[in-house]
Amino acid sequence: MAYRTILVHCDADRTTQSRVATAAELAQRFKAHLAGLHVRARFEAPVFTDAGAAMDLLYRAYEERSKADEAAATAAFNQGIAHKGVSSEWRTADGAIDQELVVQTRYADLVVIGQHDGAAPVTTTPASLPETVAMATGRPVLVVPHIGVTKPPGGTVLLCWNASREAARAAADALPFLTAAEKVIVLVIDPESSPTGHGPEPGADVAGWLARHGVKVTVQRDSAADSDVGNVILSRAADFGVDLIAMGIYGHSRLREMVLGGASRTVLASMTAPVLISH
Repeated sequence: MAYRTILVHCDADRTTQSRVATAAELAQRFKAHLAGLHVRARFEAPVFTDAGAAMDLLYRAYEERSKADEAAATAAFNQGIAHKGVSSEWRTADGAIDQELVVQTRYADLVVIGQHDGAAPVTTTPASLPETVAMATGRPVLVVPHIGVTKPPGGTVLLCWNASREAARAAADALPFLTAAEKVIVLVIDPESSPTGHGPEPGADVAGWLARHGVKVTVQRDSAADSDVGNVILSRAADFGVDLIAMGIYGHSRLREMVLGGASRTVLASMTAPVLISH
């Protein structure tokens, strides 16, 4: 598989321009078309608001905010792709962001979304957007840290492996990165040998599969002991100077909230390098 269409989510967040710049660099590298998408949230009046002057004021405030957000997102996209020389287009949609973004991602090979910044001003973008999209769309999602990136992702890659369907999907989805990487570390944490899972030598089978794709791969077996698996992943990513983590994610929907597994929740909350997630 090759990345031929990359979709980047654009909102009014202060990190959008650097996110777009990362997506544009990837579009250059993979000779892909880059689409920027901004979703305008629909007006939702408070339940106890009466019709009349109060409603009119609320709607005017919504319109002003909506126009300002779209202008900021458009400017960030244009600045992020400036001088990159990539094929690009700008898209807008109206509605619930998680629903509209999921529809658009079905026609892309890779989706780029920003990590939630808890210190940022109030935003209309849900904190759980990356995992919500990854769980619903069937496409890999590259989550860019809100602190930005110091180098393009994909030079040294940490592939988290537990022999599950989700991990296999992440490995396959990340192949364009893995085949071009200078180094790929397959991280296996607390593996158990079994004929239906890791096999007699945990990590060996996936390393062999990757090697046949020309991937420069090594296997790192580790123990979480009393630590959270997510913290072990982040620690090893720092130890190896990783600039991209690839992992499968688990989760389920509880009403409208996405409830993630522990490791993926920890990594997405505390990441300092881009993370490619698949489900």
